[in-house]
Amino acid sequence: MASNNFLEVMIIDDMPLAIANLKAECEDNHPEIHIVDTANGVMDAAKKIKKHQPDLIFLDIHMGDGDGFDLLEMITREGIEVIFTTASKDHAIKAFQYKAADYLLKPVDPDLLSQAIDKILTRKNKKTDIDVTKNLDTIALNTQEELRVVSKADIIRLESMGNYTNFFLLDNSKVLVTKTMKEYVNLLGDDFLRVHQSHHVNISQIKAYVKTEGGYLLMKNDDQVPVSLRKKSMLMEVLSNR
Repeated sequence: MASNNFLEVMIIDDMPLAIANLKAECEDNHPEIHIVDTANGVMDAAKKIKKHQPDLIFLDIHMGDGDGFDLLEMITREGIEVIFTTASKDHAIKAFQYKAADYLLKPVDPDLLSQAIDKILTRKNKKTDIDVTKNLDTIALNTQEELRVVSKADIIRLESMGNYTNFFLLDNSKVLVTKTMKEYVNLLGDDFLRVHQSHHVNISQIKAYVKTEGGYLLMKNDDQVPVSLRKKSMLMEVLSNR
């Protein structure tokens, strides 16, 4: 299986022209796609899927030695996404019962193909986020440029930026993450505290609670973090028990 930014793909179809057209579209317009092999029937595909373990298969329905659903019954599906590519409109409901990622009619529309591929890459990256953060000492920060893994102890605080979140780190760097702050609250655990609708802080990085100007936290890097009135009593309890 490929890295998060790429998909290893097989095309399964009994029409050579259909394989050639889809392969050309992927190679010309989707650098994130790597075609590892093609197959022209159910039995041929089953052997090659076992060999390559692709991330994604483009799958026709009607083939000479069976149909795409026969193939899905034969293989181990774990980690393998399926996009049906077929001339028939009649099997879409059944395809989604088999948990297909998408169902595209031939000739395949390039825009719909792009949307289907993007959807799978997004889902793949989200799964990686969850897997990485199972390590209790680290968390995965998914930015627009990279998936960055940082130690939780190196995080000073988080600040909500609408649908984005800014992470402030001990090395004085900031990481803008393409997720809401809410999605990280449970992952960070009890060492962090939500002190405001837009602010979540590392308790060990708190220097002081300043009572003037409505009350705010002074962090060890000298950042000032507002504290909402309804969070104040909980904050005082946490700080008193340190």
